[in-house]
Amino acid sequence: EKQTEDNNSTECSKPGTMDLKFTSSRKYISISVPSKSQAMSPHIKSVDDVVVLGMNLSKFSKPTQFFICVSGVFMFYLIYGYLQELIFSVEGFKPFGWYLTLVQFGFYSIFGLIELQLIQDKRRRIPGKTYMIIAFLTVGTMGLSNTSLGYLNYPTQVIFKCCKLIPVMIGGVFIQGKRYNIVDVSAALCMSLGLIWFTLADSTVAPNFNLTGVVLISLALCADAVIGNVQEKAMKLHNGSNSEMVLYSYSIGFVYILFGLTCTSGLSPAVTFCSKHPVQTYGYAFLFSLTGYFGISFVLALIKIFGALLAVTVTTGRKAMTIVLSFLFFAKPFTLQYVWSGLLVVLGIFLNVYSKNMDKFKLPSLLGLWKKSVEERKSRTLSQTV
Repeated sequence: EKQTEDNNSTECSKPGTMDLKFTSSRKYISISVPSKSQAMSPHIKSVDDVVVLGMNLSKFSKPTQFFICVSGVFMFYLIYGYLQELIFSVEGFKPFGWYLTLVQFGFYSIFGLIELQLIQDKRRRIPGKTYMIIAFLTVGTMGLSNTSLGYLNYPTQVIFKCCKLIPVMIGGVFIQGKRYNIVDVSAALCMSLGLIWFTLADSTVAPNFNLTGVVLISLALCADAVIGNVQEKAMKLHNGSNSEMVLYSYSIGFVYILFGLTCTSGLSPAVTFCSKHPVQTYGYAFLFSLTGYFGISFVLALIKIFGALLAVTVTTGRKAMTIVLSFLFFAKPFTLQYVWSGLLVVLGIFLNVYSKNMDKFKLPSLLGLWKKSVEERKSRTLSQTV
């Protein structure tokens, strides 16, 4: 028995993660757990950190994080919208919306490659077939959106972008057989009426209004409604990073647009025009792409830290500010119908946000208010009687 105990103690004294010691009276179990830095890879270890443009926001307090994110969203996206409208204000540039998208995709690919080199995990996690689908949808979203500015005023385009809920709901009904509550239906109805009213105002006061722009921005909206679901599913399923998504989706989209412009003979005229105005085209396009890339980084950080509810509120305020600045900086006809239709769209956005977060904040119902008033009257009557 003593030899057996000696053998057991000798075997258990070897280095390992678990040591078992048996005696005649007690059993001792000691487990040595490796430290967190040894057990976790650098990629997993940095999941909780929110890094934007090389700045770790996790080191700051919540109010400071909110102030930094909101400032970044407003600053970069307001400059983004201003430069986008400024490029199309260059005389003769309106037919080259697809070439602007080609240049923008090229810059986004370079920015994504630089950011990917700065992180420790550089592996491609999402399959190439998925990226080909995402790239096609991205081309449809941004290409059709940029091209629509050759036919529409910039505020009208922004109003259409605010109404992504409409194609999402239509697709959910016909594709997935979803059913929506009365709040969602009311939100879609408010957005639809606001869009119709805004478009009618635009067609009345704008001398260069073209229905082609409405068709283009509507198709871009449909592609934008689909791409969000595809990107979210791919990133959750394969644990892909934002920089990886940007690099591969925009680089493949760059090849798509380049092939399309080459086949339709639209590349040569655009290159010739931009070479005559390099500062107003390539210079503005670089700043336009840079601010857009920085802006989306702050939006993603805002969603990760504070949730989609607050992010939607901030981006909606940014879009409203963009419309106001568009009327201030660029000469265009104005009518009060723009204001009322825009407020109707904002009401639809609020109803949509409220529908998705009904468990977080509940508005009092009419029946509840009525019961409360009846109870107060009864208590008053009882106190008077006493």
